[in-house]
Amino acid sequence: MTTAESREQAAGFAGPVVRTASGAVRGRREDGLAVFRGIPFARPPVGEARFAAPRPPRAWDGTRDAYSFGPPPPQETGLQGRTGAPAAPAGDDWLTVNVWTPDPDPAARRPVMVWIYGGAYKLGHSGSPGYDARLIARDGDLVVVTLNYRVGVEGFARIEGAPANRGLLDQVAALEWVRENITAFGGDPGQVTVFGESAGAGSVASLLAMPRAAGLFRRAIAQSVPGPFFSDELARDIASAIAAEAGLRPTAADLATVDPRRLPEAGAAVGAGMRAHQERWGPVAHTMTPFSPVVDGEVLPTTPWQALAAGAARDVELITGHNRDEFRLFMALGGSLGQITDEDATAALRRFAPGPDGERAYRAAFPDASPGELYERVHTDWLFAMPSLHLAEAQITGGGRAHVYELTWPAPGGGGVLGACHGLDVPLLFGTFGADLGALVFAGAGPTPEAEALSSRLRASWTAFATSGDPGWPAYETGRRLTQVLDADPVVTGYPRETARRLWEGYDFPALPLAG
Repeated sequence: MTTAESREQAAGFAGPVVRTASGAVRGRREDGLAVFRGIPFARPPVGEARFAAPRPPRAWDGTRDAYSFGPPPPQETGLQGRTGAPAAPAGDDWLTVNVWTPDPDPAARRPVMVWIYGGAYKLGHSGSPGYDARLIARDGDLVVVTLNYRVGVEGFARIEGAPANRGLLDQVAALEWVRENITAFGGDPGQVTVFGESAGAGSVASLLAMPRAAGLFRRAIAQSVPGPFFSDELARDIASAIAAEAGLRPTAADLATVDPRRLPEAGAAVGAGMRAHQERWGPVAHTMTPFSPVVDGEVLPTTPWQALAAGAARDVELITGHNRDEFRLFMALGGSLGQITDEDATAALRRFAPGPDGERAYRAAFPDASPGELYERVHTDWLFAMPSLHLAEAQITGGGRAHVYELTWPAPGGGGVLGACHGLDVPLLFGTFGADLGALVFAGAGPTPEAEALSSRLRASWTAFATSGDPGWPAYETGRRLTQVLDADPVVTGYPRETARRLWEGYDFPALPLAG
């Protein structure tokens, strides 16, 4: 307990207490909200529970102080700030939730938004400063829940003796916790919206396709959905390489002999050398992560695009979209802006563009594009833009409803070269301009009035959708393809990347196969 907390309680200002199914928790009053941090939604997945599906938390006696975020799941070090892990607490109680609520009154029945972080399925922590949800809860007058889930080897390696997609199963367990407990925090379990960005959006897309998640949420927002999903064969081959890096077999029994905080080293080593496996692993060898959701036929029966087109989520209302210059961030971080040759562009087009004639089609469609522009465009389209658009189109094919957006407002940081890059939507949505990725994309610029206005508009749209199903612009349909363009002066127009959309028309983003 901090000195401030001690003084608060000594003065008689003890925080609000809520009784969950496992026991009572005491939160804090902060900026007009009741905030609860680090509440277990499952047992620590260690010991005999290692690599198992999440199990209900053990009950506790008395009142548990919910003042601090739970520890992050074991993970490799990445872009500092994306996880918040360097300043996070240690421990094994990784599977926890945090709640921001205007009033923990069971009669309130406010809409609920549940955030799922990104991080390439190998990084992430709900306690990262960039995910402080106070503005969303306060501006939208609703309840916000953030959660931890297992990442990397613990959450996504396809190993013998363990269920696939343990990270996704953690998310389902957290949503079940919400269903059972959120009324006590002032939320409505029948009015839940899941939302996430990047790997978080891939998780949202997966939840839409998972039978175990059916009925746990009413609405979904998927920001920059990643296209790569692994076939079972590819995932097992990658897991074998990771286990071999650690000198082990790819089994739960073998890997459980290694401290969970050491295994990320093996995943990081394989991730750094993925291009050496391009003959076997295909396009995924040219991405930044050896982890993705696995289409295993059970936990995740098919890809999200196949599932939605078949009607799996027709009763769930959906927002999905992407940023105009998604891949620019990775080029900037990798030092390749302005360094791409025509040979680089040719290799990328042959690797990622759809169809046997994809390179020629891209060059014909964008005849004035430089090699760097072609390289960036095909990466953006394959990784995020077209998967996001196709998710909406699959939802419509399956009889559901979807709204589409594109963020085109350029990040002011980084000398102005980042454009509307990957991840820019996160600090805009949360209003956390100086934290985590916000500190990069707003570096040297800060939150200008224009940024503040767009941030407020984005929160208003997301929270209005969570409340009513209407974000403030028309649903997408295959005739006019109306899209909300988010910029300093937002407009609704036909889908802005129509040329790219036509290039990718008919592509269904299958699970990536084992190539050889």
